[in-house]
Amino acid sequence: MGNCQAVDAAALVIQHPSGKIERMYWSVTASEIMKMNPGHYVSIIIPLPIVPKDGDDDHDHDHQDDKKTIRFTRVKLLRPTDTLVLGRAYRLVTTHEVMKVVRAKRHAKLKNKTNTNTNPPETMADNQSSTAADDHTVTNQVEVGHERMFRQRSGSSSSIFASSRSKSWRPSLKSISEAAS
Repeated sequence: MGNCQAVDAAALVIQHPSGKIERMYWSVTASEIMKMNPGHYVSIIIPLPIVPKDGDDDHDHDHQDDKKTIRFTRVKLLRPTDTLVLGRAYRLVTTHEVMKVVRAKRHAKLKNKTNTNTNPPETMADNQSSTAADDHTVTNQVEVGHERMFRQRSGSSSSIFASSRSKSWRPSLKSISEAAS
């Protein structure tokens, strides 16, 4: 009696995109949840602490703002091999939403890369010629490596065959020691 809150702490919570909340009282792998909900990924909800604004010394004012403050959370996708731990909150995310976020991150990364590469045309031409020279050097090194491998294979194939024949143990008189009688 009186331990109702202890049961809630010993459960893991899964939030569905539809708003349904599911509680489980045992550890489960993410792959099991994904099998039960096809087309969804499992993500862990990590609450971020709210940083108080500078200059807010009035405590009564803070209590009024707490009701209006939005708590930001970070969502991290889990691998199918990860285990969902009791006492944590998880959210199901559709594959469509995941792909949308991945595309947005890729677009932002490419945009940042193009912004950092705003070089004048002369330097771009120099960079292209230097990368062409680097590519030529790399291809030469690769060709030399292939030639070495071919020589090693063709030259040592007979020795490999010969060594495979001699791998079996053959008894000899040298290995047998006789007791002097």
